[in-house]
Amino acid sequence: MKVVIIDYGAGNIQSIQFAFQRLGIQAVLTNNRQEIITADRVIFPGVGEASYAMKKLKTSGLDRVIPTLTQPVLGICLGMQLMCAGSEEGQTEGLGIFNCKAVKFKQGLNVPQIGWNQVEDLNSDLFIGVEEGAFMYLVHSYYVPIVDQTISKTTYGVTYSSAMQRENFYGVQFHPEKSSKAGAQILQNFLNLTHE
Repeated sequence: MKVVIIDYGAGNIQSIQFAFQRLGIQAVLTNNRQEIITADRVIFPGVGEASYAMKKLKTSGLDRVIPTLTQPVLGICLGMQLMCAGSEEGQTEGLGIFNCKAVKFKQGLNVPQIGWNQVEDLNSDLFIGVEEGAFMYLVHSYYVPIVDQTISKTTYGVTYSSAMQRENFYGVQFHPEKSSKAGAQILQNFLNLTHE
């Protein structure tokens, strides 16, 4: 199986590669369109500031490639937020895969949310074998509200989408590559998906 991690200069790549190595997969790190289009699975990572990351995507033309992919695609952290229609961070226009907008946590909360928090109302094959209320590792200042495409929820001052799905596109706000056995199970489930 060919797993590609999109390299556009705004992702925490190494820990994701190591996570797949532990599952017996040598993930390919690339920004080559043909490599991405022909992969069996695509990982869309992201850390940092939304508008900067989106500029990097546009520079490489990957902003036009990602929404057209037909194989399973997994956006992680900022990757999931960039799959939305937009983000309040830098008033950024996103890829429009998910019809919603990332918004900033309200005042009174420690921001960013850093650390372990629970995922609940699990509603996807992505969570096969993951216990309701399992803890995942998160680092983020912006969140996606609950929408029709929400497949798991997390509460931090407000209840928000910690995972989303639309057809072959999946997004997780947490870092499965840093979330111990439950995170590894999610990555394995992503490999096992049967979307054609």
